[in-house]
Amino acid sequence: MDKVKAKKHLGQHFLTDESIAKNIADSLTLEGYKNVLEIGPGMGVLTKYLLEKPIDTYVIEIDTESVEYLNAHYPKLHGKIISKDFLKYNIKEDLGEEPFAIIGNFPYNISTQIVFRTLELRNQIPEFSGMFQKEVAERICSKKGSKVYGILSVLAQAFYHVEYLFTVDEHVFNPPPKVKSGVMRMIRKENYHLPCDEKLLFTVVKTSFNQRRKTMRNSLKSLNLSDNLREDSIFDLRPEQISVEQFIELTQKISADGV
Repeated sequence: MDKVKAKKHLGQHFLTDESIAKNIADSLTLEGYKNVLEIGPGMGVLTKYLLEKPIDTYVIEIDTESVEYLNAHYPKLHGKIISKDFLKYNIKEDLGEEPFAIIGNFPYNISTQIVFRTLELRNQIPEFSGMFQKEVAERICSKKGSKVYGILSVLAQAFYHVEYLFTVDEHVFNPPPKVKSGVMRMIRKENYHLPCDEKLLFTVVKTSFNQRRKTMRNSLKSLNLSDNLREDSIFDLRPEQISVEQFIELTQKISADGV
């Protein structure tokens, strides 16, 4: 088996530039974990550089043809290829409670879902690095006031330090995507347990940005807040004008308000 055919329904675009693959692998700090999980390794262009590092590399791949290729070409991966869907898979089956990093050239069609799943597993994931569609990577790393600042920006930055690393052109993929890609990294904050109800924070942020053009007073109407709380000046702002820290403070106030 010489190569795997990219499958459109899986969003596969195989990276062909070895130097970029090495740069993505080298973006990991290797601090705070001994295991790394690569999502969607395809033919292993990134995997080979991970296998050189002093960590245990696992890969998770839903494409059976890619699994067959990896088994044939990377003997070091034997027993560490997980042929399942990352979004539905219980990671504890293979890694137990051990911390692990996530890395990958992520399929564009599920990349934001991968980040949300990472946030769910944040207690176990101290680091996350990978390649997205450029605008998605920029959105995750954007700050308040930006037009692309949104749900993913706030929730990722509540728990992680995020950094946009570099841009990747279309021509280094087979087949080439129609857009540029961006590599970004998230390193979990030392104090990632927030001083607020974390579940409520998710609700507040998602509800706010679902009507991002309205002021917070209107976008959070469904939470049935007290008239007294709704007089707070933060409700005069639109969600894109509110920092991560302010969202945390607002969640504390809403919690105290009895929601």
